[in-house]
Amino acid sequence: MGEKEKLFRRGIAEIKPYVPGKPIEDVQRELGLTEVIKLASNENPLGPSPKALQAMHAALETANIYPDGACTELAQKLGAKLNVDPSWIVFANGEDNIITLISKTFLNEGEEMIMADPSFSSFEISARAVGAKVVMVPVRPDFTTDLGALAAAITDRTKLIFLCNPNNPTGTISTRKEVEAFLDKVPEHTIVVLDEAYKEFVDDPEYPDGLNYVRAGRNVIVSRTFSKIYGLAGLRIGYAIGHPDFIGGMKRIREAFAANRIGQAGALAALDDDEFVKRVHDMNSAGRDYLYKEFERLGLPYVKSQTNFILVDTKQDIKRVFQDLQREGIIIRPGHIWNLPTYARVTVGTPEQNEKFIRALEKVLGL
Repeated sequence: MGEKEKLFRRGIAEIKPYVPGKPIEDVQRELGLTEVIKLASNENPLGPSPKALQAMHAALETANIYPDGACTELAQKLGAKLNVDPSWIVFANGEDNIITLISKTFLNEGEEMIMADPSFSSFEISARAVGAKVVMVPVRPDFTTDLGALAAAITDRTKLIFLCNPNNPTGTISTRKEVEAFLDKVPEHTIVVLDEAYKEFVDDPEYPDGLNYVRAGRNVIVSRTFSKIYGLAGLRIGYAIGHPDFIGGMKRIREAFAANRIGQAGALAALDDDEFVKRVHDMNSAGRDYLYKEFERLGLPYVKSQTNFILVDTKQDIKRVFQDLQREGIIIRPGHIWNLPTYARVTVGTPEQNEKFIRALEKVLGL
């Protein structure tokens, strides 16, 4: 530890920082490529809806004015759409900021947070940053979250459980029956956070809506985002829904202007474009099916997904595959960061992008 690092809050120097998917611009600059396809960060390949784009362009004219810190209009519109009181909603600068806000609001130093392994790394980073103990529970061999093991890990020090459903990076879901049996085992001193960032892509009828548990008075907070199916990842609009006492605590410490003016305008308009959301969903479902068939043709095991990404076993050193695919103008997410040395997490793209990825993968793998 360097001399300056000794001034950090305890535990900060030991945290592994979040490493996002490699930017397109970096690959273009490093390899001299003009066309690069990014299938690494689960972004919407169709971009924002036309209605959202129009609203954001109009909002640029008032970019000199601070945004509504309470996101009042957006809370009212979203609350009406989801059938929850607006006071039960809090917005932030992306869902990862919501996760940080939850940890800062509820975790005391020395208390415990439980999560699946692998899952979204922001859960771990946010908890360690406030001095909490992180308990990692391995997923099952089929990559589904082991809710029985999560429940067995609860102690009298457990304050938070982060349950990513569908889970990132595995793409699997916990069913309604599994989640309800799990919640029945969670004591009153523990809050369950259901991260539902990929909810809108799910096709499985057994998938539970976390808002039902919030409405039922459970100690549950649901976190969601406009980054995925709505295509607003660059605008950073995330939100949480929970009991007003929980949400009130989060509002006490959130940033004064946590969601920017342009993003709020885009999110408001996006909520009106159900036709666009359906188009994204349907294209994604068709893209998943295409990639499944191609992986089967190539003899590559994969995990069936309920998201806009697929975890696939390349059967080769993923660090090399990652580098070789970049030379072909394709960026994927290498699985070694989750201790999966031959796996890749691949975002479902447009039909054209998916076909280019498969051709490049065949070449790189020598198949």
